[in-house]
Formats: sequence, C-alpha cells, structure tokens
Amino acid sequence: MGQGPPSRMKDRKFKPAVPPSHVGRKKRKQKGPEAAARLPTVMPLTRCRLRLLKLERIKDHLLMEEEFIINLERLKPDHEDKKKKNRSKVSELRGSPMSVGTLEDLIDENHAIVSTTLGPEYYVIILSFVDKDQLEPGCSVLLHNKFFSIVGIIQDDVDPVLTMMKVEKAPLVSYADIGGLDDQIQEIKEAVELPLTHPELYEDIGIKPPKGVILYGEPGTGKTLLAKAVAKTTSATFLRVVGSELIQRYLGDGPKLVRELFKFADDLSPSIVFIDEIDAIGTKRYDACSTGELEIQRTMLELLNQLDGFDPRGDVKVILATNRIESLDPGLLRPGRIDRKIEFFLPNVKSRRHIFEIHTSRMTLADDVNLEEFVMTKDEFSGADIKAICTEAGLFALRERRMKVTHADFNKAKEKVKVKKEGVPEGLYL
Repeated sequence: MGQGPPSRMKDRKFKPAVPPSHVGRKKRKQKGPEAAARLPTVMPLTRCRLRLLKLERIKDHLLMEEEFIINLERLKPDHEDKKKKNRSKVSELRGSPMSVGTLEDLIDENHAIVSTTLGPEYYVIILSFVDKDQLEPGCSVLLHNKFFSIVGIIQDDVDPVLTMMKVEKAPLVSYADIGGLDDQIQEIKEAVELPLTHPELYEDIGIKPPKGVILYGEPGTGKTLLAKAVAKTTSATFLRVVGSELIQRYLGDGPKLVRELFKFADDLSPSIVFIDEIDAIGTKRYDACSTGELEIQRTMLELLNQLDGFDPRGDVKVILATNRIESLDPGLLRPGRIDRKIEFFLPNVKSRRHIFEIHTSRMTLADDVNLEEFVMTKDEFSGADIKAICTEAGLFALRERRMKVTHADFNKAKEKVKVKKEGVPEGLYL
C-alpha cells in the first residue's frame, strides 16, 4: 500500500540537490562611510588593456614633443646669431657702396664680362651666393666697389627715371578748356588718337597713320596745354619727357635712356610719348669739339633711330614740342619720322574772345567790365598772357578785399602783363 505502479518508479531519475547560495549565517550589508569608500574588485578586460597601452604610447609621444620644443627654444639664440654672422659676412663680401653695371656676356658659371658708366668693360668673377639662373646678357647687376665682382642682381630692370615719366594721374585740362585751337585739335586727333582707337579706318583707305607730330609756335600759344588734353582724353599710356632729361652725365647714358624709353613705351603700348623742348637735344648737327656736345649728338642720333629705325614701333605715337623749329635738325623733321607739323599762331580776335570767356567763366565780374575792349586790343597777347591778365585782375580785387573784379582791375592787370612781356623789370625806377 502507498506505492505506485512499478512502471512509474522505473521512469524517475535521481537529481542532486541544489547547493546553498551561502554557507553559514547570512552576512549583513555594511553601512556608513567605509562601505561607500570601498571599491569593488574589477578584473580588466582585453579591450581596456589595449586602450591603456595606446594612451601610454600617446603620453610618451607628447613627452618627446615637449622635450624637442624645450631644446629648440634653448638653441634658438645660437641659430639667430649664426644667421646674423652669415649676413654680416655677405655684406662684407659685397662691400658698401655697390656700383651698378650691365652684364655684357657670361663666360662660364663663375666669370662674366660687365660694363659700367666709367667706360671700359671688365672680366670679373661671380660670387657663389648670386643666383646664376637669373643672370642674362643685358641685365643690371650690382658690382663690388673695388674689385667689380658681381655681388647681386637688380630685379627691376626699368629705370626709376622712366617710371617717373609715366603720367599716372590724368591732367584736369580737356579740349573744352582750350580756346582758339580748333584746327590744331582736329589735326592732333587725326594723327595721334584716331590711329590708336580706330586703326581699321586707315587700313580701309589704304594709308599708314602718321608716326609722330611736332607742335611748334610762339611761347604761350597752347602747345603743352594741348598735350595735357590728349593725356586726359586718351586711354593709352602717356609718357612725358623734357628734352633736357635725356642729356646724361656719363658717356652712353643718354642714348641708353632713349632706347629704354621707347622699349618701356612699347611694353605699355598703346602709348604716347610726349617730348617737350625737343630743341635741347635735336639741334642741327655740326663739328663738335667737347665731349658733352658729342654726347648730345649721339643722343639725337639714337632718337632718330628710334623714330624711324629698323624695328617697327607698333602702337607708339610721338608728340614733339618746341619754340624754335628752325634750329632743329632736318633729319628729325623729315616725313617718316615726323609726318605732321602743327603750327600754333597767336590768337586772333575770335580766339581771344573765346579764351577770355573760358578764363572768366568762374570769376565774379562787376557790371562795368567790358571784355570787348581787351578782345579788340592791338597788343599781341598769347593765350598764356590772357590767362595771366585774368589772374592778375583777380589778385588786384583780393588785395582791396573785394569779391567782384572791376574793369579797372583788368586795365591794371593788362598794363602789368604788358610791361613784363616787354622785358622791363618790375619796380625799376626810371
């Protein structure tokens, strides 16, 4: 009794009992600050170990960088002193002051032939610190003041004198400010401006545009004024030269300056070269005795070559101005070099009226001013004389603290300008 069927007893298997979770009495949880400060026992994983090794490697690299920077800062003063000593050695080798010469020819990597303004050519050495790749015949080089060895290269081959000749800021004079020169304005537009702006018109008609013009006439008739108006209206590069600037002190410098002037104009083409007072170098050729006169003639011959030489000038127009055209060399005035001669006359009645209107347009005139009296005068006043009369009349009014110019002011100004023109010194007691 109390036993099941024998078949069910056979199907049961022995299962061991589950071990207890703890042995002995159950431990109580600790409380208080000691329990909070105690860290649990943590076993590092493989990923944490690799990360630790990576951070240690980065730390070592940063320490090496810090050590390198400290050593670099410590050695920096020595490096600066070394560079300073090297600069001083180079300065001693170059010498002071240095001469400027022209490289004529390269013999080899260490020797060359140079020329100076003194005249002769020298066979010199090239110092090791000079960049030999930039050396080429014709360039400007720096020479030692005693041994003439090449110690440097002048990068900008353009003469500073030529840079000063370029008109950067356009003058304030326009064609509207010129009175009585309508024919001259038309001629200079046809000879200078139109070939630069519309060259196809000359090709269609089958002629070559003029190469240059010369402006001649009495002093004060508006030659330079017209050139200023051309510089303002045209978009071409305008180079202004005075004839006396082409006369140089040393032998060969004058012709060289003329060559560089036209080369500079060709590089900036389309351009206009205005040479004022051309009679300073363009006088008739004669048997000169002094070296200075021969140098002036050489400068003029180089100018003739540039005006009508073997090489074409391209879009470079030349404007010459002089008061003494009779003293110029015939070779300078022949067609092919100067194709158009524009003469400036003393103003007639119509021109004088126009010039007075221009110069008095901004003046405050009194009611008694009669400009026709000065327009119809028989005195031969030029345009500059008329401007001087208006200026002097305004100064007389300012002297008397008046804001209006009277007819009496114009009369006194006329007499003053007339006396100066006749050559009598002002204030001379007779």
